[in-house]
Amino acid sequence: MIRSRPVYAAALAAGALLGLSACSTAAPSGTADGAAGTTITFSSYNYGTQGAAGTGTQKLLDRFAELHPDITVQPQAVATADVLTKTKTAVAAGAAPDVVQMGYSKLAEAFETLPVQSLESIAGEEWEPSVEGIQQAFVTTGTSDGAVRALPYTVSVPTLFYNADLFRDAGLDPEDPPTTIEEVRSDARAIVDAGHHGVYFGIVDSAKSDYVTQSVINSAGGTLVTPDGGVGLDSDEAVAGLEAVQQLTTDGLQPAVGLEDALSDFAGGNLGMFVVSTSVSGQLEAAAEDTFELRSAGFPAFGAGPARPTFSGAGLVVLSEDPAEQAAAWELVKFLTSKEGYTMITQDIGYLPLRADIVDDPEYLGGFFGRDDLLVPPLEQLDTVSPYQSFSGPQANRAVVLLQDEAIEPIVLREADVRSTLGATADRLRDLVGTE
Repeated sequence: MIRSRPVYAAALAAGALLGLSACSTAAPSGTADGAAGTTITFSSYNYGTQGAAGTGTQKLLDRFAELHPDITVQPQAVATADVLTKTKTAVAAGAAPDVVQMGYSKLAEAFETLPVQSLESIAGEEWEPSVEGIQQAFVTTGTSDGAVRALPYTVSVPTLFYNADLFRDAGLDPEDPPTTIEEVRSDARAIVDAGHHGVYFGIVDSAKSDYVTQSVINSAGGTLVTPDGGVGLDSDEAVAGLEAVQQLTTDGLQPAVGLEDALSDFAGGNLGMFVVSTSVSGQLEAAAEDTFELRSAGFPAFGAGPARPTFSGAGLVVLSEDPAEQAAAWELVKFLTSKEGYTMITQDIGYLPLRADIVDDPEYLGGFFGRDDLLVPPLEQLDTVSPYQSFSGPQANRAVVLLQDEAIEPIVLREADVRSTLGATADRLRDLVGTE
């Protein structure tokens, strides 16, 4: 069962402002010159996956095919963790994909090492009307060398999903979800005492994504990357935040497993709270239907300050240097970031809408949010969302992998000493990316 509640359009608008076959896609009157009759490739880590991410991506491609039957899109499935390395290999082999769904943790290195094109130059006079209304902070995130080279595609923030039935079984009030890490601990203890797993922070995943790591550090008052580009991993604030997450594991309130196992545990109705990307909300809704009541709350605060989660997800980059392929690639990017595209991404996959004017528009998402409020808490929390922070230089992606493998996983799952582990990892990161 999915709980619904009234959605107030003004609040949402304010929050929002902060099968593997080829898909044939025609050029209506708006198609860029030279795009019709062109075949392009689209490398996507959502395409071909199980659940809402895969089916939602296929719906997007099918809709693009209806609008552009003279453009052929050949989608390519790639694992999240491999998208940068496999794209580099393809570029070196002269077989670069035309459009790539590039994760934010890999974007800085992609700008340094791949032939990422200026979308403004490709779009020409279509640029301004096409991006008008997209939340500017996310457009800015895709800027490199003074040009926008990535547009936000699938964006989410970590959110606390919870099983309202397990709350009731544990004597907790599902109308009063936790808002701080201390309340998360207390509620998790009650759920464990009732015979279930308490909570799981999705901070250790096979994709080596660090958005939850950054969210914990930010909310504890720290920063992964300092204002001058240095490494802030070993600050007192970062230590305190990650100690709080580790303590959940050592106290038996959080299972010592990876993200995929926790996802199965929550979907099976045996985990009370799950702090994870909104991108899995569709999958969680499907699992909860007729099984348990699924609800959501904002990312919890760590300490006296407000919660400051960061966003995760991906932008769209174009690598093609052929004018006809660039024109066709722009048509795909333009559709995927349009009002209709963002509406489908939110409804069918679970990522956040990045155009404020579609949130309360009945032609787009007004009716959706009136029926399903799972994404309301993260939307309302967008005014305190911190920008995603990237390490500098061509080793940026390797630095994220090192962070997750050598610090976060041993701290959260294997009880490694937090301060010494963060200190040693921070020193290695400084050597790797060349910062103090």
